[in-house]
Order: sequence, then C-alpha cells, then structure tokens
Amino acid sequence: MARLAELGYLDDAGFAAGHVRRRSASLGPLALSAELAARGVDREIARAAVANLSQEDLLAAAVRLVARQAGRTPPAGYKELLDSAGARLLRRGFSPAIAREACRVVWRGTVPQAEA
Repeated sequence: MARLAELGYLDDAGFAAGHVRRRSASLGPLALSAELAARGVDREIARAAVANLSQEDLLAAAVRLVARQAGRTPPAGYKELLDSAGARLLRRGFSPAIAREACRVVWRGTVPQAEA
C-alpha cells in the first residue's frame, strides 16, 4: 500500500477533486460530500475538494437543472416551480439559497451575473 501511495495510485485528494469536477454539474456540495464519505474519503479531504466549488458554478449548475425540468413540464407559477424544481435541487445537495436563486433566475428568464 505504501508503494502504491508513493506512486500516486492512492491519492484521496486527487480522487476527491476529480469526483467533484465530474459530478458537480448535477449534484450540490452536500451530496458530493456524502458520496465521497461513502467511498471512504476522509471528511476533511472531502470538505477541501468541495470548497473549491464557487457559488457561481453552483448557481450555474442549479439553473441548468431547473431549466431542464421546467422545459419538460412548464410550471403554472413560481411557487410551483420552487416546490418541484427547488425540492429536487435540495435532494441533490444544493443549499436552499442556491435553489431559490436558480428558480428565480429561470422563472424571470434572466442570466446570472457570472455568466453575463
């Protein structure tokens, strides 16, 4: 095991960073941390990997998910969008603030400042 770690084959930090990069388009920080913990990655290493996600990146991912869901079944109103898509974002590990903002952006049809 020591030899594998020395050669870089057992690198939890590298694995965690790659996992977060691959999965952050569809999962929020809470879900990513849980997945990493389930795979045996130390919580501090998982926290460091997830900390590299910016709020802008999280919002952009959440907006894409909400827009995709709203495109399939258009909501009757903002509350319905928040109840369906917002709840889905919460289940995927996004914070309530990100879920609300993503729903607001999609409902109003505006582009977040980071993407403008």
